[in-house]
Amino acid sequence: MINFQKLSETEMEVMQVIWAAEHPITSGELLDIFSQQKGKNWKGQTISTFLARLVEKGVLISIKQGRANIYKPRISPEEYRSHEAKSLLETLYEGSVKNFLTTLYDGKELTKEEMTELRRWFAEKAGEKNE
Repeated sequence: MINFQKLSETEMEVMQVIWAAEHPITSGELLDIFSQQKGKNWKGQTISTFLARLVEKGVLISIKQGRANIYKPRISPEEYRSHEAKSLLETLYEGSVKNFLTTLYDGKELTKEEMTELRRWFAEKAGEKNE
């Protein structure tokens, strides 16, 4: 994923179902899952549009299998979260973790426990770099 593109809410919902499946999945299986588990009665074209966008965004691979396509993730949920976090950091905080944390701290959003945990985490990371 060279050019990261954030997923829409519905695209993310589709990817979460695909990640949870843990096997390549067809559009028909996705339609069934969304109908039975999510109460969404999408048409085949609707799911096809979402799948095409996800392939275009580089998070999904489409493999021709007979007359149908099967879909499997190109990246893991953790990789997506990492890309999204880095994009957010670059876009809103000029790539600065300090600016991000300052925003949280100035807004009194961090508890003392969270600050202690962050200090410990940063100390561990600094120790790893010095090894």
